Amino acid sequence: MAAPHDTLRYDTVSFLSDYGRQDEFVGVVHSILHATAPGVRIIDVTHDIAPHDIRGGGLALARSAQYLCPGVVLAVVDPGVGTPRRGIAVEVGGGESVLVGPDNGLLAPAVAMVGGASRAVSLTNTDHHLPSPGPTFDGRDVFAPVAAALCAGVPFDELGEPVDPNTLVPGMIPVIREEGDALVADVLWVDRFGNCQLNVDPDDLEAWGDRIRLRIGAEPRIARRVAAYAQIGQGEVGLVVDSYGLISVALDRRSAHHELGLGPGQELRLERLDADEPAGVTTQVTLGPRPNGA
Repeated sequence: MAAPHDTLRYDTVSFLSDYGRQDEFVGVVHSILHATAPGVRIIDVTHDIAPHDIRGGGLALARSAQYLCPGVVLAVVDPGVGTPRRGIAVEVGGGESVLVGPDNGLLAPAVAMVGGASRAVSLTNTDHHLPSPGPTFDGRDVFAPVAAALCAGVPFDELGEPVDPNTLVPGMIPVIREEGDALVADVLWVDRFGNCQLNVDPDDLEAWGDRIRLRIGAEPRIARRVAAYAQIGQGEVGLVVDSYGLISVALDRRSAHHELGLGPGQELRLERLDADEPAGVTTQVTLGPRPNGA
């Protein structure tokens, strides 16, 4: 039975997926949420995660987690749909929020970001699922009905069998490693402006000075640490502390992703420069024409 708005246990669902907008998948999930929990607000975090990219979805969810409203987080990037992988609900903050989705590592980074799980259940109680004409759309048939049931006040422990949160599949987030005097970093994320976020904390470079050599493949580049994108000069590569507090490789009003050939999951080396080492011609960045002649 649908729950009136004033009796909702949670009044917000934050929804992330790799569904895109070409098909009806996102709209169908919205409708199921509203049918069971009228008045629930749905925040579309993003539906543009690359298809099947669990790592990318988990990182996007982790970046967003501390800014999302208390409520239910519905996350679906699920290449294992239809297999024995578990569907789970994970309570965090002592019940302030619940994350619902597949147990494939997608939820784990966000759970860790907000301080860990209070408890977790496997979604084995089919009373809160929709009849499924096929096994390939658990976002519609399992996760959305469960998220709506939570909003409508169904107790957490009625969703299925309790599981030890320590047994949930962990997220795969790379850590930097030292190789001699260098750091080997990974590109975690490329935003729509082409800035390339690294798994590097500003403190990791605190004693390195303003100029740092980057090796992208075998090619060296000199990058300069700056406070803002507009401080990066023409032909320069910048290292900027981004809005999530990590180091990003950036160009001013250009795409570091396209022009430096950096992409998610790619490794690069950061090397210290001697104080008296000249920039030299080997570190100059050659830039092509601006798109559309700009």
